[in-house]
Parts: sequence; structure tokens; C-alpha cells
Amino acid sequence: MSVILGSGEHRYRVIENWAKLPDGWEFRDVAAVAVDSKDRVYVFNRGQHPMIVFDRDGNFLRSWGEDLFSRAHGIHIDSDDTLYCTDDGDHTVRKVTTEGKVLLTIGVPNQPAPFLSGKPFNRCTHTALSPKGEIYVSDGYGNSCVHKYSPDGKHLMCWGTTGTDPGQFNIAHNIATDDDGWVYVADRENHRVQVFDGNGKYEMQWNNMHRPCALYCYAGGGKNPKFIIGELGPGMPVNSKHTNIGPRLAIVDKKGGLIARLGGEHGPGQEPGRFLSPHGLAVDSKGDIYVGEVSYTNWGGTHPGVPVPKYLRSFQKLEKVN
Repeated sequence: MSVILGSGEHRYRVIENWAKLPDGWEFRDVAAVAVDSKDRVYVFNRGQHPMIVFDRDGNFLRSWGEDLFSRAHGIHIDSDDTLYCTDDGDHTVRKVTTEGKVLLTIGVPNQPAPFLSGKPFNRCTHTALSPKGEIYVSDGYGNSCVHKYSPDGKHLMCWGTTGTDPGQFNIAHNIATDDDGWVYVADRENHRVQVFDGNGKYEMQWNNMHRPCALYCYAGGGKNPKFIIGELGPGMPVNSKHTNIGPRLAIVDKKGGLIARLGGEHGPGQEPGRFLSPHGLAVDSKGDIYVGEVSYTNWGGTHPGVPVPKYLRSFQKLEKVN
């Protein structure tokens, strides 16, 4: 019997072994996922084949990026099916076609800005677009800020610094926008999502979450978008066995109000319906959720006292139950 997560209108069936990889291939950390207008799924991962593309049924279509990316971290897809791939290994954002042709590179490959300088980039993490096509980049591990660019890659402004006050960040790990132009930043180690207007003015923050890692705006945008948050679980030995803090998914409204939670009650695990480290999220036209997990990075021997399986799952599909 398949495992069902959630309740009411937010019920999802766990689809095991959805991705049909070629023989001998593995994902090796799925950092991000995107779905295009034809429901093709782009799996941005840290294996030998950085971008692997599937159809909606999980059939392998193609791969690319083998000589392009250093360390996959974030991916965003626009309404024209153009991909924005964030590489925190070489400190760049690349605008790329669905076939892997690079249209624009923001940042200089392998030349990071000075640590915490506020200049682009030092281990940037993700991108999002304004309704006008402006590009927001969360930056990230070696900085504590958000950069704003014109559609053609001209740097317009930057906001944020290190700290815990409004407008400050402790690992700006993910970023999303809605149709009204609001900007949502997963401030991971401050356990919150901060909300800004399109020019960086702080508006509010969402709380009651544990290390928000993935962040995705869906449900048609408009005036009442919904968001999915991938929350990481316990990250230190002192709370490695604590329950009810993830890893899990949360579905929230525009003000951060909790609508549903998927998983997380019993801590990390490989069993269907449990998570290891939800790092990337996407939703297709049918409402199905694709979850990328950086399981090797997060659990491959970095959590003392937590058993590490021989095989670490890096990808799940959750099929919406109507």
C-alpha cells in the first residue's frame, strides 16, 4: 500500500523510484528541481551529470552540463522555459536554455567576492524573477544579502547584512517572488522567511519553522499564492534525536500561515513519506510535488549518532491525491 502524506485537499501519495535513470547513474545530491511548461522535470544535482531531464512519468530524456557546472545549488525557470542555474561552487548564475545553451552568466566563474563583503558573489544560492523580469539572487553562504539585476544582467542594487534583525540574514539560502512582486527569502539559520518589497524594504517575516531550506511559490500566483517550504531537520548532535522539527515540508499562505505539513514527525529517514534533507522543490501542472534532497551532503557522516544508510535517497515525487 502506498504512503499518503497530508490531509484534506493537501494529500499526496509517495511515488517510489519515479526517476528512471540510465544504468549506472545516480543523482548524488539533488540540490534543485524545476518543471517547464510541458511538465518536463529538470533535476539539478551534484553527480557526474549535473542536469538530468525527465518527462512527467519519470522517463529519462537527456542530460547536460557535464563540463559547465561546479556545484549545483539552485534553479529557477521562467514563463518562457528559460532556466536560471545557481552554482555556489564557482559563484555564478547562468541563464540557460532547456537544451543547455548558456545565454548569460552573472558573476565571474571561480572568482568569489571577498567574504561578507556584500559584493556579488560569494557562494550564491538561488534566483527568482520579478514580474518585470528583474533577477534576484540570494547570496548566500559567503555573503548575507540579496542582489537585484536587470533582465540583461546589470547590477541594480543590494540589500542585507549579517545578523538577526529585520533585513539581516544568517545564510540567505533560497528566494522566491510572487505575481505582485513581493520577495521571499529563506533565512535558514535564523529559522524564518523574510518578506520584502521589490526594492528590499522589509515587510514581515514568517516564523514557526526549522531551518527553512527550500522555498517555492505555486498555486497560480495571483493574489492568493501558496508556498512550499522544505525544512531541514536537526543539524547538531544535541538535537539529532528530537522529533517534530523535521525534516519536512510545510505549505503556507502569503502571510506564512500554516496550511499543511508533510512528514517530519519522527525525524529523518529513508522510508516512504520521510525525508532526509529537502533542498529543492517544484510543482507541476497537476499539483504533484518534486523534492530534491542533498542527502549525501547532509547525512553522509556529518551527523554523529545518527545511523547513515549505505544508500542515500536524493529525490522523491509526491503525487497529489484528488
